Parts: sequence; structure tokens; C-alpha cells
Amino acid sequence: MRFAKGLRRLLKRIKPIELDSPDLVCDDWEEAVDKFADHVAIQDDRVTLTYRELDAMANRFGHWAQSRRLKRGDTIALVMLNRAEYIAAWMGFSKVGVATALINTNLTGHALAHCLSISNASQVITDVESWRKVEEARPLAGRNLMLWVLGLADADEADERRGLDKPVRGGSSVRPARSVRSGLTNRDTALYIYTSGTTGMPKAAKITHARARTYMRAFAGATAATDKDVTFNVLPLYHSTGGLVGIGPALLNGGRLILRKRFSASSFWPDVKASGATLFVYIGELCRYLVNCPESPDERAHKLRLAFGNGLRPDVWTDFQKRFGVPDILEFYGSTEGNVSLFNFDGKAGAIGRAPSFLKKQINFRLVRFDIDTEEPVRGADGLCQPARAGEVGEAIGRIGDDIRHAFTGYADKAASERKILRDVFVRGDRWFRTGDLMKQDGEGYVYFIDRIGDTFRWKGENVSTAEVEQRLADGPGVKEVIAYGVPVPGHEGKAGMVALVVDGKFGARAFADWVDQELPVYARPAFIRIIKSADTTGTFKYRKMDLVADGFDPDKVDGAIYVRGGKSGYTKLSEVAREAILSGETRL
Repeated sequence: MRFAKGLRRLLKRIKPIELDSPDLVCDDWEEAVDKFADHVAIQDDRVTLTYRELDAMANRFGHWAQSRRLKRGDTIALVMLNRAEYIAAWMGFSKVGVATALINTNLTGHALAHCLSISNASQVITDVESWRKVEEARPLAGRNLMLWVLGLADADEADERRGLDKPVRGGSSVRPARSVRSGLTNRDTALYIYTSGTTGMPKAAKITHARARTYMRAFAGATAATDKDVTFNVLPLYHSTGGLVGIGPALLNGGRLILRKRFSASSFWPDVKASGATLFVYIGELCRYLVNCPESPDERAHKLRLAFGNGLRPDVWTDFQKRFGVPDILEFYGSTEGNVSLFNFDGKAGAIGRAPSFLKKQINFRLVRFDIDTEEPVRGADGLCQPARAGEVGEAIGRIGDDIRHAFTGYADKAASERKILRDVFVRGDRWFRTGDLMKQDGEGYVYFIDRIGDTFRWKGENVSTAEVEQRLADGPGVKEVIAYGVPVPGHEGKAGMVALVVDGKFGARAFADWVDQELPVYARPAFIRIIKSADTTGTFKYRKMDLVADGFDPDKVDGAIYVRGGKSGYTKLSEVAREAILSGETRL
């Protein structure tokens, strides 16, 4: 019943969205403004704004875009830390038909230039914390970019760099006429949100007005938020979880949104308590950081009724909920660019969602059998894919169709979009979106995340899930962080397991080896260990494994100790002689 009620609330909120409708994401916002004009809409580190005041700011940004002769179909790039102006800017631009590219503020150099270039933007808006990085990347972008900076001192202005405060403040606060966006529908692009870049350069996912509205409306309904709720959001606004999922429950329901520039473990609970927050949007790794922090006197003195987000690992879930006294957790699964969404409305610890058989038609989700070696779905004699059985690991896919629940708009890069489409799946001619995620489903319909395709590897004839290895070893003696991956070894089939560890103090090989033996089957035990000072993550706390895989177990590429499985202590330091013996095949792993 709890699951059914949650799903009904969600479906009711997204039902009005039609792909050919002229009602856009800014229309949803203006409807909330008209209803809750004098409610506090947003509080950041600097300002508190009512719905009326935030709308006026958005209108000024829209008129500013028009003053720059930007028109429907043009794009503005936004490189800015969390603040009220961030939401006002892209919402204002949507009012005049201009799309906004939301760019990761952690990027520098060629990666930042790449994102600026593929956005096709001519104007870049940034802040005093970020503009120098943009300035350095601009010559690498291969296009002319005008830079506008909020809070820029007059002395820092130049021919292609201007302060934005005065031009925006001088604009009209009156709403741009709806006729300005006449002809636009929910099929048109509102935003570009970039993939995290864990496996290469970030890709720009096209977020249509339909998709932006669906994200915001779905969680406005799923969380059962009202105008009395206060949402605490420390996630980056350039990502879909922080920037759409994390603002919908407040800004579409007349509630208050608390924004912070970035996550701080030490100030989190005092801030949650002081703000009176009732909702908190999370990424799973953020919850893990909190669980690993020393106790705070404020960690249970809050008013939170619900935490909602994605990526909460099963081993963290129970500890987080019990220690901090959060009554309910709403875990969901979804990707920025995909059409597969799952919700765990009934709080089953560890499940990313549920797709009961009796709701098969309402939920766009299927699991197909998958071959780890070829990294392709298994096809039968008829050439079609085969559904995964209960308990069997398979790839999650979603049918592509011409409605809001099945639409796949893809990336700015058409070739990248095509690679995500699986054809002739259950009938000839059908098309399905490939999530690239391996999952399994139990008999009650609960779905459990296993790993990303490419992260799971084969060793000793068995499939090894890096996510499971990380989960099992995270609580090992002295372990602060663990990243698991597979590395090729000459003369061996598949890949050998390797972990990069951030440790507290000196690494104890014997104690760690004992933990490994206790927690993991023989085939899943890491053959190599690399000690690192810190783990490199994306802005949404995802580990960057690509460089670690490239380094392998080569001491010339690695700054820090490498250990290999074996010896009296369980793991011994890898010498050059031992490495050569492994590479030559003299030593077998």
C-alpha cells in the first residue's frame, strides 16, 4: 500500500506533461509563484528571497539574454557554485527560449574547454570563485566566448570579460511575454547536463522541458512535500539530482529551499538543525561520509522526516538511518540521459527501487540476460534478447517511445546517443535504452544495483562486482576509502582484482588480508593493493577509476606502495623482480 500510494502521487504530478504541449518548465515555476508569492523560496549563504523576488530575478536574467540578442535555440553556459542566481538564471533563460548548459565547477583546462565547446554557447556566466578557471580554458575551446562574472571588480574587467551584476540588475523585473517562446514545446531543450566523466570526457545530455518538468514534478509528488516543508540541498546544481530532483519538492509546492555552496561534514548537522530542514536530498557517498564522521551533538536534534536521493549503499543505509534518526528514506534510480526510473517508496534497505509484476505496464524497466565477456545482452536462436530470471544479474533497459515516460533525447553527440540504443530486443524493430547498469530483481519486484558494465570483470571464471568488493572492504581495519577495479595481467584470462586504499595511519597487511579472507570468496579477493593519499572523485562523489586502471600495478606510474597477494603477511610489497615474474608468466596469480 505504501508503494502504491507513493507511485500514485508521482504519476498524478507528471500526468499533465505532454510532449507537444507549449507549457514549459518556466510555466510550472510561474504557477507556483502566483500561488505562493510571499513565501520564502530560497535561502543561500548570502540572501533570502521570496517566490516573487526570485521570479523577478529570473525575469531580469531573461531580459538580459534578450539584450544580448540571444534567441530561441541559443545556449548560455553556466559555470557557478550553488547560489540563488543559479536557479534564477536558467529559469529566466527558459522564459525566452534560451537553453542553459550546466557545467561542472570542478573542471579545468581541456575538460572544461571541451564542455564549453560542445555546448555551442557564445556567452558564459560564472562567479568570482570560478572565472579564472574559465578564463584559462577559454582559448582551448576553439570558439569565441564572452565571459560574464557575478561579483567581478571593475579592475578585473576586460574586453571579453564583463561584470554581470549591473546589467542584470538594470533589466526589467516584468515577466517576458509568453509570445516570446511561442512555438516551443516540451520536446525542445531546456538544459544540457553533463555526464560525470568517469570513463572519459563528459557528454552533454539534452534535457528537454518535458524531462526537466518530469524530474521536478515527480519528486514534488513522491516526497509528499507541502508548503510547510524545508529542503536542505548541498548537492551541486549542475547535476540532475541536486539541480532538478533536489529543488522540485520545494519550488513547485511553495516550500523553502536551503542552498549551500558545497557539502561540509562538520557543519552539516548544525546547519540542518538551525535551518529547520524537514527534507534532505542526498548522494549515497555523502551519507557514507556522515556515518564515518565523529558524533555531533546536533546529529539527532533535527526535524528531518525524509531523506531522498540515490546511491545509498546497503551497508550504509541501516547505520545512517539508525544513528541519525531519519524516519524515512526514499531511494531512487535514474540517469541524467536515460528513460529508466525506479523508486523505493517502502524503504526496503538496499533496494534501488521496485517494479512489481502487477505494475509491469506502468514502470519502464526490464532486465535482460547479459554476457560479461562480450559486454552485450545474450540473444537466443531467434536473435532476440532474453529476460533475466528472478535473482539473475542482467542489464537494465527501458523501451523508447514517443511519450514522457519512454522518451530518450540522448546527447548533443548523435553518435554517443546511438551507442545507447539496443534494437530488436523482444520484437523486431523495437528500440530500448541501455542503462549500462547491471542489476538483479527478487521475486517481490525489489531491484538491487550490482555494478556498472565495465566495472564488473571476470577472474578465475567468475564475475566480480567492484561495487560488492568495495562494500565488503569498506569496513576493513584501517580503511578510510576503497576503490575496486580489474587490471589485465599477461598470460591470465580476464582481469585480476585490484583495490586502491586510503588508509588511516600505517597499512596493516596481515589484518587487511584476514578481513579480505573473511569477507570475500577466493575469486573476488584483490590480487593487488595500491595505497593512495586521497581518492579522486567527481563533483557527485563518483570515483574516477579510469586513471587507476591505466596505471595498473606498474610502480613507475604509481606514487605510493603496491602490494601483491601472497607471503606470510597475506600481502607483500611488490618488487620489480616480482612484477617481472608476473609479467613473464613465471609467477601465476
